[in-house]
Amino acid sequence: MNLIDSNTSKLRLIRWLIAASICVLLVIFISQPAFAAVTQIEEAPGQMLYQSRQNLRDRTGKSWQVVAFKRVRPDGSAMVSLRLVGFLGAVELDHTKSLTLTTSMGQILTAKDVTSEISQGATALANVGEYDIQPVLPQLQSEIPLELTLPMLTGSTVELQIPSIAIQEWQTIADR
Repeated sequence: MNLIDSNTSKLRLIRWLIAASICVLLVIFISQPAFAAVTQIEEAPGQMLYQSRQNLRDRTGKSWQVVAFKRVRPDGSAMVSLRLVGFLGAVELDHTKSLTLTTSMGQILTAKDVTSEISQGATALANVGEYDIQPVLPQLQSEIPLELTLPMLTGSTVELQIPSIAIQEWQTIADR
């Protein structure tokens, strides 16, 4: 093997190692939302819970758990809610304000904060919000992603990007 072939082989190996290293770093450091199929749990005789969970990051990199669920009671009544859980101590949601949902097409919808109704007199955790999304779900197109704007006690907001697959899961839950 001559010197030129040897240098060319070394250069190819170095390029391959650099490309492989970049791929590994991208997999490790770029967080992708984790999606799970819709789950079904019988909480009590005749009471079913359907839910979808995603772990997403806001624009500042803080992690949020996003749980859409529908609870069907034995009498047939049901409610579809969206629970948003931020890291304890890092965020304080303003439960006096609604959640804003903005589609990538510019449509703006709101969902009422029902945290106090759910907690039934217990003090709601500042980092947990629960919103009634049942009225807005029929207005969402599953192929159009959303941005959720969560009001904070400080007067600021937190934005979460919701991918279209999450919306599809939410609508699947609502249809059950």
